[in-house]
Amino acid sequence: MLELVAEPLTAEAFAPFGDVIDTRTSDSFPINSGRTQRHHDLAKVETLGDNAHTLVSIFVSQPITLPLELTFLERHPQGSQAFMPLHDERFIVVVAPAGEKISPDDVRAFVTDGRQGVNYNAGVWHAIQSVLEREGEFLVVDRGGDGDNCDEHPLDLRITLKN
Repeated sequence: MLELVAEPLTAEAFAPFGDVIDTRTSDSFPINSGRTQRHHDLAKVETLGDNAHTLVSIFVSQPITLPLELTFLERHPQGSQAFMPLHDERFIVVVAPAGEKISPDDVRAFVTDGRQGVNYNAGVWHAIQSVLEREGEFLVVDRGGDGDNCDEHPLDLRITLKN
C-alpha cells in the first residue's frame, strides 16, 4: 500500500496536474457598475472529442474519515474537471500525472485550505471527491458528450494529514 501525507495545496506544486482555483491569487477587475469583482479566467476548461460540451454541476459530498484509504484513481481523458468548494470546505486532492500507467513514485496528495479549488487537466489521474470535516457542496465544471470519459486504475493508497 502506498502511504502519502497530504501537503498544502499551492499553484506551483499542483501545476503538473492542472490549475489551483483561488480568488485570492487571481487577476480581478470591477464589473456591473463597480458592484461586482470579477475574478477572471481561473482555469482552462478542456472539452475534447466529437459533440463535446461543458457541463456545470453541483456535487454534494459526504465527509471521509482519516486515514483516507483508496483502492483506485480515475481519469477523464477527454476533458478537464474542476471542483470549487462553495462553503469553505477543505478537501484532500490525490493526483498522478497523465499517462497509461501510474508510477507510485509520482502520486501526490494535497490538502486545500477550504477556499481553494482544483481543475484537473484532461487525463490526469485523481482520487474521488474527499471532503473533510463536514458535508461539502462543490461547483463542478467538466466535459459532457460522446465517448467514454472515465477510466479507473487500481491502486491501494492511504492518505493522512500532517499533525
